[in-house]
Amino acid sequence: MADRILVARSKKVLFYGVPSTTDDTTTYTYHRMRGFTDASTSRNSKEYTRQYVDELFEQTDVTGYSPSTSYGFDQYAGDAVHDDIVKITDDELIGNDAVRPLILVDFSKAEADAKTAPALRREYSVIPDSEGGSLDAYTYTGNFRSKGAKVSGTAATEDDWLTVTFTETTANT
Repeated sequence: MADRILVARSKKVLFYGVPSTTDDTTTYTYHRMRGFTDASTSRNSKEYTRQYVDELFEQTDVTGYSPSTSYGFDQYAGDAVHDDIVKITDDELIGNDAVRPLILVDFSKAEADAKTAPALRREYSVIPDSEGGSLDAYTYTGNFRSKGAKVSGTAATEDDWLTVTFTETTANT
């Protein structure tokens, strides 16, 4: 039997696109999401279930997905990702003002000391939920809800994975 290797949670890391706007052009700097206590993904499968009159059991087909990633973090002053989510929450931003790209980098598939790794990018609506729920640190929770199709690509770094750039390889529809 081949050796099985357990993939540590820390091997799949999210990077959050913090926007900056100049001359009506918005660009994103993808910062590592640090200080997060929750970043779990739910696929939220859409199902079509029915039972035919000539059969004893129901049949179910998956007809779509609505992925979301729950988040929770201890707020750190001066953290660009925290500052952006807090701004969305405090200013009660809506529509496109609350949409941000996230990149999931899979370090489990990268070579040691690599400066590139496989990655997936997707746009998400930032959906704030609660804040201040801890006596130890000021916390924020919410969900990132999918806003479009995921895109496969490669993430690259020049600063030891504090920020990344993304290069698309294929679009998934």
